[in-house]
Amino acid sequence: MTAIRLLLVDDDPLVRAGLSLMLGGADDIEIVGEAADGDEVESLVDRTRPDVVLMDLRMPTVDGLTATERLRARQEGPQVVVLTTFHADEQVLRALRAGAAGFVLKDTPPAEILAAVRRVAAGDPVLSPTVTRQLVRHAVGTAADTRRTRARTRMAALNDREREVAVAVGRGLSNAEIATGLYMSVATVKTHVSRVLAKLGLNNRVQIALLAYDAGLLDEEPEES
Repeated sequence: MTAIRLLLVDDDPLVRAGLSLMLGGADDIEIVGEAADGDEVESLVDRTRPDVVLMDLRMPTVDGLTATERLRARQEGPQVVVLTTFHADEQVLRALRAGAAGFVLKDTPPAEILAAVRRVAAGDPVLSPTVTRQLVRHAVGTAADTRRTRARTRMAALNDREREVAVAVGRGLSNAEIATGLYMSVATVKTHVSRVLAKLGLNNRVQIALLAYDAGLLDEEPEES
């Protein structure tokens, strides 16, 4: 089994040491580098080629949000998991919109942080629908109407089936659950998800969920079967 290549980014050396000790002991994790500030991230990524970057948001020179935006703007940038001390934080939401695959709190139990890294490396987001909605509602303000209009315009590029899949992704359903609910194979679901990402110019399922929420597609809960 190929180890997951992990880059740690945090301005606190004690936090980095703790994460390195905690995560580096796993058989399937290889710590390939550490950075104390966002301005070091791109050069380290070029040298170490990580699969996942565990990224602190608040750093003195270049913050984690800026570093995340730069990485996700790359053609084949690594996945990013944001480290934060707050559930509902404007910077967390902005990092997710920029393409971060999820976030974990700094006081999260070690096993859960390890599970988050593994999930992101496997292509799954680390964000529940409840937390997604909490973050989006936290950021609702004067720009809410404009954001909804723009989101609906973008979602109009999808056909009916792709739209159904996007809504299911927004509700936090797995590919298998979507397949069961929409009466299609898992392979077909994966194809639809890939098409949704391509048509909307997104790079992960978290961004699909955020856009579906912005467009108002998740306002009504699905009926219980």
